[in-house]
Order: sequence, then structure tokens, then C-alpha cells
Amino acid sequence: MHVFHLFGYNLELTVNIVVQWGIILIVTLLAIYLTKNLKRVPDKKQSAVETVVETINNLVKENMGEEYKGFVPYIGTLMLFMLSMNLTGLFGFEAPTKSYGVALGMGLITFSVIQGYAIKKHGIFGYVGGYAKPFAFLTPLNIVDRVMLPVSLSLRLFGNMTAAAVIMGLVYGALRNLNWFAQIGLPVPLHAYFDLFDGTIQMIIFTMLTMINIKLISEE
Repeated sequence: MHVFHLFGYNLELTVNIVVQWGIILIVTLLAIYLTKNLKRVPDKKQSAVETVVETINNLVKENMGEEYKGFVPYIGTLMLFMLSMNLTGLFGFEAPTKSYGVALGMGLITFSVIQGYAIKKHGIFGYVGGYAKPFAFLTPLNIVDRVMLPVSLSLRLFGNMTAAAVIMGLVYGALRNLNWFAQIGLPVPLHAYFDLFDGTIQMIIFTMLTMINIKLISEE
């Protein structure tokens, strides 16, 4: 962690921030490269990109409906960014989503998107009135339910990613005491499960819950 001063404030530059900036930079450069010189008759590179885009399009269409296709860019970006963060353990870095601040930030972004879309669709008065449905006396519970959304999303993500990081840390600690050479090959199956499989599953769960809540809350 590096602390530097800006306008009288102490700002902390952590590994999590650097990793996220690195992911953003790499994804941006890949997006520029993969979408450059698109052809009417796609080559292998363009076909692969179109397959990914079509998969995300179908995912949104099947789970949310045709009228929600405007969310494809957000859902696609969310999936790619979160998956990239969850897979950093394969490259020797702790997943940024192991930090609750990062997980909560992802939850708050989704929360803001959901509430913003609901306001856009129903207007501010229709949005506020939705808290009183189906009965006015349920308004406090409905408010708590909405507010708890980013908390539940972030805790689920944070808990699973932290558990994976703790287990991998214990494994490496035990192997270090056994033999340094044992750390090279023995953890590979665990990385495959905790980083690749579990990281992908957590991304899918977060994305699915995001789509479900966008649809449910906007239609209340």
C-alpha cells in the first residue's frame, strides 16, 4: 500500500486498486483490438467476438425479455469485469473481490442502475409509490428490502471469494513448511476449483441476481 497526498488528503493506493486499473486497461485495449477493422464476412477473431456478444444478448433476452436489450452493454461489462477480477488468483494476485469495499462497490453500482431504471420507467412519483405496494403498511419493509440488495449481493460475493483466498493461503502455508517445491504443482487443482470454477460461478450468480432484480423492481 502506498499513501500519497493530494489537496491535503491522504490517498491510499492499494494492490486492489492497481489490479482493477490493470484489468480496465487490458480490457479496453482488447476491446479496441478485437473490434478494429470489422468485416462483413467475419474471420476467426471476429467470429469469436460475435459469439460472445450473441451469447450475452441471448442471456439478457431469455432472462429479462426483449424490451430489456438495452442492458446488454451493462450486463456484458459486469460479467467481463467481475470474471477478470475473480480470476486474478491464477496469476498470483489476490482477487480484488476478496475486499469487501470492492464487493460493496459492485453491489452499489448494480443498486444504482436498478433504481435509476425504475425511476426512468415509472417517473419519480410512480417509483416512490411502488414502495407502498401491495399495501401501504408494508412500505418500511419494502424500503429495507431495496436497501439490503447491495448488502446481500456484496456479502455473498465477498464471503465466497474470501473463503477461497483463506483456504488457498492455508494450503500454501502448509506446503511451504513441507517443501518449497511442493508449492509449484500441488495447488494447481485447487486453483482450478477456487479461482476458475468458483470465480466463474460467483460471477454468474451476481449477474443473474442483477438481471432478476432489474426486471422485478422495474415492473413493480
